[in-house]
Amino acid sequence: MQDFEYHRPKSAAAAVEALCSGEARVLAGGTDLIPQLREGRRLARHLVDLKRIPELTAIVALPGGAISIGAAATLTSIAQHPSIAAHYPSIAQSARLVGSLQVQNRASLGGNICNAAPSADAVPPLICHEARATIAGRSGQREMAVGELFRGPGRTLLEADELLTAIILPPPPTRSAARYLRFTPRREMDIAIAGAGVWLSLDTRGSVAAARIVLASVGPTPMRAHAAEAALLGEQPSKALLIEAGRIAAGESQPISDTRGSADYRRELVSVLTKRALSDCCVQLKAEGAIA
Repeated sequence: MQDFEYHRPKSAAAAVEALCSGEARVLAGGTDLIPQLREGRRLARHLVDLKRIPELTAIVALPGGAISIGAAATLTSIAQHPSIAAHYPSIAQSARLVGSLQVQNRASLGGNICNAAPSADAVPPLICHEARATIAGRSGQREMAVGELFRGPGRTLLEADELLTAIILPPPPTRSAARYLRFTPRREMDIAIAGAGVWLSLDTRGSVAAARIVLASVGPTPMRAHAAEAALLGEQPSKALLIEAGRIAAGESQPISDTRGSADYRRELVSVLTKRALSDCCVQLKAEGAIA
């Protein structure tokens, strides 16, 4: 592995300053970064460890019912947090899908985001819940939607002197539900060939008031299936409607063919996973007409 200087700041401001050292990389969990450095896929002269910064590892309830998750909080702490498990179960569930138990004990939510892998399991549920990213840099703080962070595989909109500090989850509306499903060749320790995150909200008459569908591993970034969402709006959930939404989502996907699966295979997976995730939401919402 290449030589580097190790920094252990005690505040977010100090971490930002360390990032300005030149060819600096953030070390949150290191489960992606360390292998990348060993294999020469990334270069770093400085590593900035975030684990000693209390606010970056904390999970805090905010006024109004929102929750702030520190970017360096481990996936295990997120999966086991009572409020996240109760109000954002799809996020808790997706945290349990990443790697092994040992990886989850070290890996961070911020790292899963900033690694910018199209297959990142934690990202679709965050976008479904309209999570926002808090970012600190030399010029101050800014905030943006998590779904807007990605430029392409391995690339985000963060500047070299910027640091993701927290992910803000807004309070979930009543009569809403979310689910994330993926397909992997193996049950554990594998990367999704395709994934579908779904968020569904019903009005008082049981019609779809709002919907969000986010696809993984079928494009250069996590992607919204806007046409499939639009097909659901105002409709009473039914098996036929959910199948049609899955078909439309598959048509919106942009998969490639590789050694893990063909583009056509991935489109079929999107159709099935989207339909199943929508059906699971309907089960949670007791929308009987759509329960398979």
